[in-house]
Amino acid sequence: MQEVFFFVLAAFTVAAALLVVLDRNIVHSAVALIFSFCGVAGIYVLLDAEFLAAVQVLIYVGGITILLLFAIMLTTRIAARTAIFNEQAGLSALIVLGITAILVYASVTGIHVAGKAPPPVETAPALGRLLLTTHVLPFEVASVLLLAAMVGAIILARRE
Repeated sequence: MQEVFFFVLAAFTVAAALLVVLDRNIVHSAVALIFSFCGVAGIYVLLDAEFLAAVQVLIYVGGITILLLFAIMLTTRIAARTAIFNEQAGLSALIVLGITAILVYASVTGIHVAGKAPPPVETAPALGRLLLTTHVLPFEVASVLLLAAMVGAIILARRE
């Protein structure tokens, strides 16, 4: 049953990624990017990486894509449509076909497992312990840097 969910999520993610690349409307592409990121988060859940799935949803879906949507909507040329194909379309298609052939070959031949899989490790508690003990100084420096960047962006935005 897990394989069925994987293939459904993989097809959903690839279809959304194709919409991101091929849609002429940039707002529709950004919304398709949200769906693509959600599909990747679902695949992380199937791989027993719940923490990565949560980070994927929080950072990419909740932060970066919404920021991208706000940037698109605040620009003056929202209705501008772009050309899908350009002079590099042939080369891009050739590279995509090559990568697809490599991935299909790797999927068909598979990886031969040498032994039994190790037991799953709880990653979120270990990561939390590391962030609040060993790596507390870089964590706090990053938070102060992000706070300074946010205050600077607010000051710059208020001048207009």
